[in-house]
Amino acid sequence: MKNIYVIRLDEKVLEERKFMEHNPQYQSGKPCFYVGMTGRTPEIRFEQHKTGYKSNKYARKYGLWLAKKHFQKIPALKYEEAQKKEKSLAEDLRRRGYGVWQN
Repeated sequence: MKNIYVIRLDEKVLEERKFMEHNPQYQSGKPCFYVGMTGRTPEIRFEQHKTGYKSNKYARKYGLWLAKKHFQKIPALKYEEAQKKEKSLAEDLRRRGYGVWQN
């Protein structure tokens, strides 16, 4: 079973060209997030990102905290369902004008 998690990113991530290329509909002033899935708890996975273990560059460098309100009601899912949910959550946040990175 996999858990979906969302990490709030520092606004300095907006200085990253590649991040901005993936967020053409970003609305100035809105927060930025990293969306992922893990077989561990979101807390453990966040710490792994911050320490550099199998981490995403943006989560490691700009990760501030877990944005629990965006994922705490999502139950653990089977791998295929979690993949779909991770992608749909990221797309939903992007549509709403947030800056989002999701692998």
